[in-house]
Amino acid sequence: MSAFTTSREIPATVEQVFAAISDPARLARWWGPAGFSNTFDVCEFRTGGRWAFTMHGPDGKHYPNENVFAEIAAPAKVVVQHVSQPKFHLTISLAATPAGTRVSWLQQFESDELAERMAAIVIPANEQNLERLEAEALRR
Repeated sequence: MSAFTTSREIPATVEQVFAAISDPARLARWWGPAGFSNTFDVCEFRTGGRWAFTMHGPDGKHYPNENVFAEIAAPAKVVVQHVSQPKFHLTISLAATPAGTRVSWLQQFESDELAERMAAIVIPANEQNLERLEAEALRR
């Protein structure tokens, strides 16, 4: 298994959820697992744009990240290519539902072996990311 999927229904419009993803200041507030914060060096939110940042863990460690926005189809899809280690593609899809927006999260690693090594971190972290995205999308 080289891919992880999760989804969540958020009681907000697709446009509200997409705004929480596409605005770098808002993205910095929610990106990452619970307890993490971010410092963005660059966030060029466009297809082919660079996204470089450091995640600051609750343990005091700093985790540099280098990404490219491989595809942006506003407001329905964002594909992030994580070009630093561990390498993966993340596809975030947004679809309107009667109750709001279904956010689907597909994270594909470059190998089954890597995915297996990352599973214990990735599975809870992806759920925490969606919790934080929901909170940000509902901010007034």
